[in-house]
Amino acid sequence: MMLRSYLIYLLMFGSVLSWGQNTNPLATEIYTEDLDRFWIALDKAGPEVNASLLDAEYLNPGSRGLQGFTKGRIQNADNLAKTIRAHYQYYTSIKPSLDRIAGMKDTIRQSLVRLKALYPKAVYPPVYFVVGALNSGGTTSGNALIIGAEMYGRTEQTPTQELDDWLLNVIKPVEEVTHIVAHELIHFQQKYDGGNLLAACIKEGAADFLAESISGRHINQHVHDYANPREAELWSEFKQRMHSKDYSGWLYSSTPGRPNDLGYWMGYKITKAYFDKQVNKQEAVYNIFHIRNFDTFLVESGYGK
Repeated sequence: MMLRSYLIYLLMFGSVLSWGQNTNPLATEIYTEDLDRFWIALDKAGPEVNASLLDAEYLNPGSRGLQGFTKGRIQNADNLAKTIRAHYQYYTSIKPSLDRIAGMKDTIRQSLVRLKALYPKAVYPPVYFVVGALNSGGTTSGNALIIGAEMYGRTEQTPTQELDDWLLNVIKPVEEVTHIVAHELIHFQQKYDGGNLLAACIKEGAADFLAESISGRHINQHVHDYANPREAELWSEFKQRMHSKDYSGWLYSSTPGRPNDLGYWMGYKITKAYFDKQVNKQEAVYNIFHIRNFDTFLVESGYGK
């Protein structure tokens, strides 16, 4: 009932603020044109993956989102061509999955509407789907969310012989796209940076927790499956290191025998503990987006006691 009421409200009164920030989730711009441009460019580039053609047909005429993703992730046409050559069977297998993304826009917007119900001050930047160099599933850049769609092409038929252990763990089915957009949208609302390990884990874990709240799932279920039965020992290890700026083994990396990014799980557990204790859920979400002292937030969560 609440969601339906918000839909009616947004259709009637949703707005774009005068300084260009969209506050209406139903008006969120979702661009998939770079995906279409990529397949045309790849076809012209041929099996040898001519970098100059990728540059001329894909990167140079690309959207503002693709330009931002190139600076931080793709780097240049030579790097993209090199990556595709090394994973040519994978790239050429994912077109049917990526072609489905344009039809998922309404589903994505429904998740955005749910954030409005939890956080009325939410801002909704445009979302760009691009094909990158197999190194990022999503990011925020300037005033946009950018999703590396090639990270969401896995099916039961996907050729995996070109994929290393990291890619085998992080490449997901296209159905996960809604959840990664939700995750990056939460990052867009957060008013703080990473800092020490505790802060960085809460930043990522809060994005997973609130993404799950609005989209139905988060992007790290395999990490939770590993960590939940080992919660006590992992917490004991984490609290010894949480004020360090050494993220190794917890964020953006792993140790042998453990999944990547255990810090997402730890931050999720702390954020959930905080949220569950609060009576006013809108106020709780506001506080999660405006953490000033991460040690205080941990204490207020009651996690680990």
